[in-house]
Amino acid sequence: MFNLFSDLFANPEVSNILNIVFRTSYIWVPVLLLVSLWDLWIIFRRAQYFASLKWKLLEIKLPREIFKSPLSMEIFFNSLQQTGGEGDWYSVYWKGQTRATFSLELTAIDGAIHFYIRTQEKFRNVIEANLYSQFPGIEIYEVEDYTLPLSFDPEKIGLWANEFKLEKSDAYPIKTYVDYGMDKDPKEEFRIDPMMPLLEFMGGLGREHQVWIQIILRAHKAEDKDPKTGKAIDNKWVENAKKEKQAILDKTKGEKDKEGKSAPGRPPTEGEKEVIGALERSVSKIGFDVGIRAIYTAPKEVFSGANNAGIIGGFRNYNSNNLNGFKASNIPAGEYKHFEFIKRSPKKINREKRKLLDAYKNRGYFYNEFKRPYFVLNTEELATIFHFPAGGLATSPAFERIGSKKSEAPSNLPV
Repeated sequence: MFNLFSDLFANPEVSNILNIVFRTSYIWVPVLLLVSLWDLWIIFRRAQYFASLKWKLLEIKLPREIFKSPLSMEIFFNSLQQTGGEGDWYSVYWKGQTRATFSLELTAIDGAIHFYIRTQEKFRNVIEANLYSQFPGIEIYEVEDYTLPLSFDPEKIGLWANEFKLEKSDAYPIKTYVDYGMDKDPKEEFRIDPMMPLLEFMGGLGREHQVWIQIILRAHKAEDKDPKTGKAIDNKWVENAKKEKQAILDKTKGEKDKEGKSAPGRPPTEGEKEVIGALERSVSKIGFDVGIRAIYTAPKEVFSGANNAGIIGGFRNYNSNNLNGFKASNIPAGEYKHFEFIKRSPKKINREKRKLLDAYKNRGYFYNEFKRPYFVLNTEELATIFHFPAGGLATSPAFERIGSKKSEAPSNLPV
């Protein structure tokens, strides 16, 4: 090996190249340092920006009955399309500003189900006004963060943690409340809510068990550039949907013969029409960058690892063979990673669980140390996986509800 390197450096051509590299080091070394430090600068400025923000955790208490479809929640999600903060170079790279992120959280703590929204303080009035306009009977309270008391001690606490991702391209939508007929007004006994099996499972775990589900979102925007025009282009979602649609239509065209003439094509099948219609409907609505994670925890003596199947199974109600669906990424909770023959040690698994628990508590997903691969969902899809159950579907005592209906005070009370 030593002789090999000696022969290599003795080569006049190699010697000349090394000489040039050394003599120009005063140019490329500073450039290399600046490039390597640039990402650290962005992380530093964003960390300062995030530290300056004031956050509020809002809990939504439900009335005894709600007679609204998920369409009302979809209208509410339109108000979360906050694209400000990344307007120019100065705001992004000097001030470290980002688009606003929101966290929709669904939990079961000791058998009681809670709905939360975590937001910056400046958006609180917007959120409350839009929720009250769509759901007049609800009550909204600022509450303490329920995640703070939990610290992971593997000797005392059992913990399962995972993230979800899409089975197919972002362009394909999941099975939504529209596909379940919830946009109509069927009789209650015929109404199907894909969210209810998950809620019933969560509420049925009982005392000492906790299930946390977190849906983090920010406004989606085109982040790619057209190589020809230089304009922003959305290859991840809108343009991807066009390509998927065209790929389906290409299958219906007749093949060309040796002379270059095309044979007669065929009309799209019913399944192909369904997919094309779903792709078009998906990108016609407002989109959000989304990350979803779930945590199940309980004291070690009552913890059951089998309960993770109930969480994963609850998300399968949004899956469609022709369209899209969710699957657990198995990042920190599974026994294997990357290759099935590489087994991770319990110590490493516990370290990954702590990392995901920390990410959940910080509501981080898109930036800095918590940056994870995200996907795009539109308002219809979001309203399917996070809405308030309507009518008598949610009669379970697990639901935290308003005790009695408020009424105005009599006008003739003495002053």
